Parts: sequence; structure tokens; C-alpha cells
Amino acid sequence: MALPKRKYAKARQGKRRSHLKLAVRSLVPCPQCHNSKPAHQVCPFCGTYRGREVIIESKPKRGE
Repeated sequence: MALPKRKYAKARQGKRRSHLKLAVRSLVPCPQCHNSKPAHQVCPFCGTYRGREVIIESKPKRGE
């Protein structure tokens, strides 16, 4: 297997890997409850998406 003649500098290595980073998820305010939620997803607080209630909260069962 071929080996490099010299050690790569850390700056060169960093330039090569500059696109390998994690992106911060964009948060937008929910139009219903005004809490921060991920864009294009159901609000985890009120359960609405695009003005419609998608997730209906269930009541706890008796005996539990």
C-alpha cells in the first residue's frame, strides 16, 4: 500500500474536512402556541401543523 512521503499539516487536513460538520436545526416559532419548534414539523407542544391539529392528546386511563 502506498504511503505519503510527508506528514499532512493539520491546516490542510482541516481544509479537506471543512464540509464535514453538523448543521444546527433551524427553529421557528409555532403560530399557535408561539413556542420554538423545528421547521416543517409538528409542534411538540400543541400538536398542530400548518393550522391543523394533527396530534390529539389522549387522556390517561383509569387505574394507571
